[in-house]
Amino acid sequence: MKNILLMCSAGMSTSIMVKKMTEAAVKINADVSIKAIPEQALNDHLDEADIILLGPQIRFLQDKVKAAAKEIPVRVIDTMDYGLMDGEKILRQALDLLGEE
Repeated sequence: MKNILLMCSAGMSTSIMVKKMTEAAVKINADVSIKAIPEQALNDHLDEADIILLGPQIRFLQDKVKAAAKEIPVRVIDTMDYGLMDGEKILRQALDLLGEE
């Protein structure tokens, strides 16, 4: 199982994305756990993440998150995909980065 961590300012908009990505995971039979967190909770969840996806609204934190995450891949979700709440596309991109697809 791969653990995908979504991070945004307060964890609210990414909560919707978690739902969309979870639905997509069921559809494509992906063995994943997806969780949304606010940026302040990052250090509390690093040990459970295989990849960290940042909401586009906090892209400015990418370098800081990469430094904290060390070996964990960190990517910013595409603004268009995020705005469209395209959970399947974002999930497939995360799995591809993890070598799972």
